[in-house]
Amino acid sequence: MDIKKLKMMGLALGMGAMLAACSGSDEGETTKETSGDATATEESKKINLAYVEWDTEIASTHVVGKVLEDLGYDVTLTPLDNAIMWEAVSKGEADAMVAGWLPHTHASQYEKYKDDLDELGENLAGAKIGLVVPSYMTDINSIEDLTDQANKQITGIEPGAGIMGATEKALTEYENLADWELLQSSSGAMTVALDQAIKNEEEIVVTGWSPHWKFASYDLKYLEDPKGVYGGEETINTFARVGLEEEMPTAYKVIDAFHWTSEDIEEVMLEIHGGVDPEEAAAKWVEENAEKVAEWTKGIE
Repeated sequence: MDIKKLKMMGLALGMGAMLAACSGSDEGETTKETSGDATATEESKKINLAYVEWDTEIASTHVVGKVLEDLGYDVTLTPLDNAIMWEAVSKGEADAMVAGWLPHTHASQYEKYKDDLDELGENLAGAKIGLVVPSYMTDINSIEDLTDQANKQITGIEPGAGIMGATEKALTEYENLADWELLQSSSGAMTVALDQAIKNEEEIVVTGWSPHWKFASYDLKYLEDPKGVYGGEETINTFARVGLEEEMPTAYKVIDAFHWTSEDIEEVMLEIHGGVDPEEAAAKWVEENAEKVAEWTKGIE
């Protein structure tokens, strides 16, 4: 059997076990409080939010988690591979996630799992994905302008991410990219490579998305995409497991109301990028944006 498939199966099983452990009820409790099968007459105070370890989702999930924590919830934040995140919420192994990029980036996961999810709508508008280069690459403004720059390599992120699938498609759609290579890495490794290239004023092409702190830290530009491989403007959307509204109505109300701007999320991302712990960065933002948080918790005592 394919070794890679075995590894992925093992990862999925391991994550499933971890999620089950996070969602399970404590021994000796008289009411059941699992994420997917709550039967308590009172609202459970345990909630498990899944997220993919992208800068945007680290920021948003920690902020939502902090708001729920301040309301008295026992919050677990579970980082997962993108595909497993969608599956986990659809199966009730996690309660919710605020990390669904639509209509393009996560189109395949959405189509696969949407019938088993409670779709709550967008939490951020104006998102975008595509190929990004430093602005000092003045002769390159479109994907069609690429020839032999950056050793004919595109620095990507984690395999399985929607932007990686779109970039693989770009390699086939654009004839000038036929002999280019997409390098798999991670979102963190990609930004390290970008930083090093910019310091040396070297050519580099990366998979990019916004909102992201790198656009505030560096002078970057998206390459035009005349074939529309990366789609247009995107939204980041919230999804919950089926049944959460009935079993945890207060938490559901907060998650449903969660909505902010690119400026908001980039503020948190910059803090984290600067070395601040995600929990501390989220707590600081929540404290400094009490009016906005009050909109999410309106009517909740």
